[in-house]
Amino acid sequence: MWIEGLERYYACRRTPVERIQERLRALFERPYVGGVLLVVCAAVALVWANSPWGESYTALFFTHLVVGYGDVALSKPLVFWINDGLMAIFFFVVGLEIKQEILQGELSTWRKASLPVFAAIGGMLVPALIFVAFNVGMPTLRGWAIPAATDIAFAIGILSLLGERVPHALRIFLLSLAIADDIGAVVVIALFYTSELSLGALAVGLAGLALLWGCNRLGVYHLGIYGVLGIPIWIAFLKSGIHPTVAGVLLAWTIPIRPRMSWERFREGTLRLLGEPAVGERVSAAYAMAVVEQVEEASIRTIPPLYRALHGLHGWVTYGIMPLFALANAGVRVEVAQVAELLHSPVLWGVALGLFVGKQLGIFGITWLMTRLGLASLPAQVRWSHIYGVSLLAGIGFTMALFIAGLAYADALQKLDEAKLGILLGSFLAAVVGMVVLWRVLPQPTSRQATVAHGTE
Repeated sequence: MWIEGLERYYACRRTPVERIQERLRALFERPYVGGVLLVVCAAVALVWANSPWGESYTALFFTHLVVGYGDVALSKPLVFWINDGLMAIFFFVVGLEIKQEILQGELSTWRKASLPVFAAIGGMLVPALIFVAFNVGMPTLRGWAIPAATDIAFAIGILSLLGERVPHALRIFLLSLAIADDIGAVVVIALFYTSELSLGALAVGLAGLALLWGCNRLGVYHLGIYGVLGIPIWIAFLKSGIHPTVAGVLLAWTIPIRPRMSWERFREGTLRLLGEPAVGERVSAAYAMAVVEQVEEASIRTIPPLYRALHGLHGWVTYGIMPLFALANAGVRVEVAQVAELLHSPVLWGVALGLFVGKQLGIFGITWLMTRLGLASLPAQVRWSHIYGVSLLAGIGFTMALFIAGLAYADALQKLDEAKLGILLGSFLAAVVGMVVLWRVLPQPTSRQATVAHGTE
């Protein structure tokens, strides 16, 4: 039974401001809002970069910012602090989600994980092969991993637009597939997009991770400890040549997933604490505050640090970091004279067709093969037409694909722009066609489902 709010349990009437806050919170908790914000920021970046004020776009994101003091200062352009700094927090959240799914979620057993894991592998291999087919023998082959990535937030957001029509098992399949895809993307970044390796700096970073792992084993639950020690680990990975966002994923695995206090102990202790004064007996304000503070401290101990970190960072990542990343990276300036050249770009078509065609072939094909061989079966209430629609949505590679493109073509800005246009084209086609397919094949909602979906019941 879900908790329904303060009014039911505490008879606390909400103020007008609180009602507005609740409505805003309900709006931003809808999964598709983050995807819509990403689209808006990408569109703004494209229009801005191709407007008469396009030079201001480049000037803004390549303005150098200095962080630190004296000999320990880092002077980098703004786009660096977004792509390598803030995106490390994004990858930290991805790492937390991966850890949660592997230890307690849909990837916790091989029976649950086998189908989405193999589907994700197919969804990475086939797009990469399509890109290779367009770019074999060329220096641009370095971008082979760009169409292999799926944007989990975007794909889930688009699927959520269909509301109660989507079977729960289909949502879980797409979420598990995207999580497995994220694991593959992190491995690819670590193995194939690492520059010259500095073993000394890497050793410092690994030593920091070992220290935090020891803190986990010793029962250190304060997230501030992990946050403070995470900064020098990020710097060490940056200096090592391994992309610093990998540090975010590894740091997430040091965060404790078990609570310090069990639910049973919290409930028993809270009831005993609140029941100490006789019923109806008046207590002093100081006593009441002391009780409330103890209950608050106990409640924090009952929530696992991993969940607290996820809850605390999710909004910042979804509505802050990812839109800012889209704004800083989707601004591709397209000259009229370049259109003919772009139409013959192997990078653009390798990325676009890899996302739109490769993803659906890889995911749907591997899923069909697994079931055909008797190694897996479709989830309950999920049909093949549903799997095909989800395979299309997985072709939305926006955030992850843009990120890998920046790594692959950091020193070839023209090819980077071609890759970005391919990402936008492929992701747009995957989102639109996937939405149309699922709209046609999913059952129409009943009147009660429609009522619940619109929040009127």
